[in-house]
Amino acid sequence: MEHKLYTIDVEGMDFHAFHGCYALEQRTGSHFEVSLRITTELGTVAESDDVTKAVNYLSVYEVVRRVMGITQHTIERVATNIIAALREQFPQIEQVECRVTKLAPPLGGKVARVSVTIRG
Repeated sequence: MEHKLYTIDVEGMDFHAFHGCYALEQRTGSHFEVSLRITTELGTVAESDDVTKAVNYLSVYEVVRRVMGITQHTIERVATNIIAALREQFPQIEQVECRVTKLAPPLGGKVARVSVTIRG
């Protein structure tokens, strides 16, 4: 069987979470956006039309939602945790690119967003 890869993009997942290095951020929370690009083995997903053989994006969302509920000091740690959790649930994943964005971060001036992108 030919080794084929495909990508799944899950973009703009919106969460209110309590990540941050300041106590106020961890008490009041902030708005975050998570976007993913997942590269995975196609296998027989397309020919069988069987969602149980796919990296199901509903399950992907549930993993991200669960991880976003675990307070961290840095969004780098959050992105790393998301990648690890996705790889644990879906061993067929070849690579994950995870972008975590904090919207309107409290930096003392007008800043729309701060993002980190980690590939793993």
